Amino acid sequence: MTVDPAVVGDLAEKTRSSPPNTTFWLRPGTHRLAPDRYAQVVPKEGNRYLGAPGAVLDGRKTNQYAFGGTARDVTIRHLTVQGFVAPQNEGVVNHDSADGWVIEHATIQNNSGAGLMAGARQRVRASCLRGNGQYGLNAYKAGGPIRDLVVEGNEIVANNTDGWERRKPGCGCTGGVKFWAVDGADVRGNWVHDNRGPGLWADTNNTDFRIEDNVLEANDGAALIYETSYNAVIRKNTIRRNNWVEGRAKADRGDSFPFATIYLSESGGEPRVRARTDKIEIYQNVLENNWSGITLWENADRFCNSPANTSSGACTLLVKSTDRCAQPGIAAAPLHADCRWKTQRVDIHSNRFVLDTSVVGCTVKCGRMAVLANYGTYPDWSPYKGEPVAEAITHKQQNRWHDNVYVGPWSFVAHDPSRELDFGQWRGAPYRQDAGSTFQPRAGG
Repeated sequence: MTVDPAVVGDLAEKTRSSPPNTTFWLRPGTHRLAPDRYAQVVPKEGNRYLGAPGAVLDGRKTNQYAFGGTARDVTIRHLTVQGFVAPQNEGVVNHDSADGWVIEHATIQNNSGAGLMAGARQRVRASCLRGNGQYGLNAYKAGGPIRDLVVEGNEIVANNTDGWERRKPGCGCTGGVKFWAVDGADVRGNWVHDNRGPGLWADTNNTDFRIEDNVLEANDGAALIYETSYNAVIRKNTIRRNNWVEGRAKADRGDSFPFATIYLSESGGEPRVRARTDKIEIYQNVLENNWSGITLWENADRFCNSPANTSSGACTLLVKSTDRCAQPGIAAAPLHADCRWKTQRVDIHSNRFVLDTSVVGCTVKCGRMAVLANYGTYPDWSPYKGEPVAEAITHKQQNRWHDNVYVGPWSFVAHDPSRELDFGQWRGAPYRQDAGSTFQPRAGG
């Protein structure tokens, strides 16, 4: 069915009056919805929307959503979607996170909120997610998890134009892509660059990720954050010039924390959680001239049912009821272990780490690898007070660097932020990291 750009609301009306599994061809030109904030296209199951060359669906900074509803197996191809004004944490395309959508060869740009939401079995391929106010893609579904998500061959660039971390400091709500409770994701062959904030951020009970063959570069924050999540393979990525903005800002404020370009926060391998791997393996990546390298971190005060858990209301995938993570049960096995998201079973090998401080423009607090935790203090009923978590992440949780190549003035942090080590100390007792690795202290030397 042909859609006429000269008729305002033609696409929404023809969608409403046509049966499921209809194909709509949008003629060249700018298509508009009715001038109402809630006017949107509500597809029916199996609908296909194909844009002719030059076909644009424009929200004119009036409509909040472009495509919504719960219909499954909708396809959008060769269409530009722009100028919509979704609220914070909401999205413009697939607003209601319906399942089975395919978005290919599309351009989703210059919208507020997230350009795109995600449901189960969604495929996002060969598209451009550009200049959106919060995220390019927000992979979140109420009641989750989202199972079987593919993000492949896209350009994800210059998102978070609205600067949400400045508007709501500490919100953790910015970047190129945010993943929430995704079970099984293949993120491959994407160019993720120049986003204001992190490039890719998996936050809260994600598992079974394969992040491979991507180019992650020039993002203001980390290239990749994997937080309170499980079981992933991160391989064959080119990662360069990330975290210059946020890393430098923290250093200028005197913050000694080793802010990294790959940041694993309370995330690790867990054999009891089904996935294609039972660890986190980071290998065959090239990291060049980022603010720092890889940091493995575990917040001793962050666990299920702790007020310090920023994933409010969430519990680990090993404990179904948050209320179980309380005294006295949490002080003994199995809850003492299972109420924590643990940074464990992380295998970092066969990577190349290059740092030229004259390129990055730093002299201190950059070029660091780290495995550490804080001193546990909170809440007063916590069974994790003191140094046990720092001891565990550093020595007991099978976190291992080996067979890597280092070029440049790298340093290493272990146990807590105060313990900065040289390569010899890092390799020696009691840390014994980076067996089989090589260290060339000067780039080009």
